[in-house]
Amino acid sequence: MPLISIFVPDFITGNFEQPVYMKDLRRVWLAVVNLHAGSGKTASLWREAEHLLEKLGIQHDNKYTDYKYHASGIAYRAASKGFRRFIAVGGDGTIHEVLEGVMKFVDESSALGEPVSISEFTLAVIPIGSGNDWIRIHNINYNIEETVSLIKSESFIRQDVVKVSVLPVSCPGDYETAVPEKITYMVNIGGAGFDARVCERVNRQKEKGMRGKLLYINALLYLFFKYKSVPMSVFCDGVKVFEGGCFSVALGNGKFCGGGLRQTPGAEFDDGLLDLTVIPEKALRHVLPHAARLFDGRFTSVKGLVCRRGRCIIVVPGSSRRELVEVDGEIIGSSPVRFEVMPQQINVLHRF
Repeated sequence: MPLISIFVPDFITGNFEQPVYMKDLRRVWLAVVNLHAGSGKTASLWREAEHLLEKLGIQHDNKYTDYKYHASGIAYRAASKGFRRFIAVGGDGTIHEVLEGVMKFVDESSALGEPVSISEFTLAVIPIGSGNDWIRIHNINYNIEETVSLIKSESFIRQDVVKVSVLPVSCPGDYETAVPEKITYMVNIGGAGFDARVCERVNRQKEKGMRGKLLYINALLYLFFKYKSVPMSVFCDGVKVFEGGCFSVALGNGKFCGGGLRQTPGAEFDDGLLDLTVIPEKALRHVLPHAARLFDGRFTSVKGLVCRRGRCIIVVPGSSRRELVEVDGEIIGSSPVRFEVMPQQINVLHRF
């Protein structure tokens, strides 16, 4: 069968077209490469990965990000042109942005009466970056050759996608049906309060050029003694499960955050449920002596924590102070916020 010339826009500038020769665009991988990940190591590591993709005969195109959230635009435009397979080359932030672009296309398709299923899409990753917690739940390591081999062998599994809606402060009626100010999506972990403040500090330091695996731990230790709890209410599937002074709220589709910490150690990525861990202000005296449990999966056994599991979790401020909310390590706005597991799942790379 002869190859067909298909024209797609250049996703970096968007102002000219270039030919991409392929049989079926839906079978071609689009690698979205974050050159700012990995403390400047991305370019050399990506060359190695690209060589392996070519060696194994994996059809692919690649586009490079120039600025924050550029990956979302690249993924959105690629999905609208027919791409259904994406490789995020970078860390958790790159994965989040690629998912964001894909889901924007899915949402718009539904709004136009031409719905596209999330399950048509596949998300893989070549992990390069300082934050790589999502790959832990899928048993993917930093061996590029092994990761590319997994892509070649189509080692995929279905995973839940979580819709995250930032709600207006004055929310008349039901928070479960309120029209959001902003929508984003999550594949790993989100949080409000202390967790979000830690992510905010880490991201600011990265913007200043600081790098290293200890950035998150240092920010966590610094803010633990400075952050002040705020009043919050938390609802799980319509039932209020917490109200009062709150230090932290963590919501997990995955188990890991901050380089291997486990605030939601029982979370399963494909069970259609979110795991919730609330640290009330009054429970802090129990948390500090047992902080090591964050690393071994026993954290939710600490006395005084509020732990639940559900499909829809809503965090509402208990005062005029709107607390920051983070999703997959990115600040996405302030509470009130609604987390909902979507009925459809996406295909993701997984080492069995």
